[in-house]
Amino acid sequence: MTGLFKRILVGLVSSAFVAAAALPVAVAAEPEDELIVESSEEAEYLRWAQQMWNSLDRKTGTVELMGGVATVQVPETFYYLSPLDAQKVLVEIWGNPPSAPPLGMLFPADVTPFDHNGWGVTIEFSEEGYVSDADAAEIDYDELLASMQKDTEEESRYRVTQGYEGIALLGWAEPPRYDSVAKKLHWAKELQFENSPERTLNYNVRVLGRKGVLSLNFIADMKQLPDIDSNLAAVMGMVDFAEGHRYRDFDPSIDKVAAYGIGALIAGKVLAKAGLLAAILIALKKFWIILLLTVGGFVWKLMSGKKTANKNASGTGDGSP
Repeated sequence: MTGLFKRILVGLVSSAFVAAAALPVAVAAEPEDELIVESSEEAEYLRWAQQMWNSLDRKTGTVELMGGVATVQVPETFYYLSPLDAQKVLVEIWGNPPSAPPLGMLFPADVTPFDHNGWGVTIEFSEEGYVSDADAAEIDYDELLASMQKDTEEESRYRVTQGYEGIALLGWAEPPRYDSVAKKLHWAKELQFENSPERTLNYNVRVLGRKGVLSLNFIADMKQLPDIDSNLAAVMGMVDFAEGHRYRDFDPSIDKVAAYGIGALIAGKVLAKAGLLAAILIALKKFWIILLLTVGGFVWKLMSGKKTANKNASGTGDGSP
């Protein structure tokens, strides 16, 4: 029995005792049948979760993306999941609709995809061409936010007609910041779903390259913003284009230029698959996993330490889909 399973089993048993103790005396006198049913369902879920966790190939070290176009330098404080394993997390564990897999995902080393208090980062690439940063210093981010909020209102009305709850863009959780030397951009939006008391965090990082943009999207909620802020520099420093594919390698005589600049990149008007509907489905994983793990008013987390029985040794991987 692994340390992971032991922790969850202890949590389940302890919670079962608390739940039984809270029942009226007449009902609590013979709780065996109900507890057996709950224990059976919990044990089945735990077996599935343990098998899924063991199947994930968690990598550290240097990981190549797209056959060497970009690399991820993963320290021991994080782990990387391949496109296949990232798809397992997004679809099988978090319940998102199937779609093209990302180039991979990053997680803090002390977090599992089952931990509702944890967060992860998807990595994707959009080969839209060289994005000019000539307008970066001239953008009025207050004006841009107002435009984005108007677009979100329109998107929200459409969502309601399709049977989804409305959504509002409340403002910047972190205003846009662009590093003109590293050619990296980051910003965060605070979203509110119509029927949810929780506010959703939409945190984005973009790395500009010769032929397109690497997108790092944090999947988290607003309560995790301080933790993400404290890890932002580390995450941004892990991912970069390889020599020959960097922003400075752009050749105007042969390379395509994107039809948009930094402002449109932040507004998200140019990439359909990066729009609200796609992003929201992933963001909602928090509520799905909490509902799944809540029994008798308790929420159990699948946690593991940095050192696990099947922890993979550092090495080189390939993030090509």
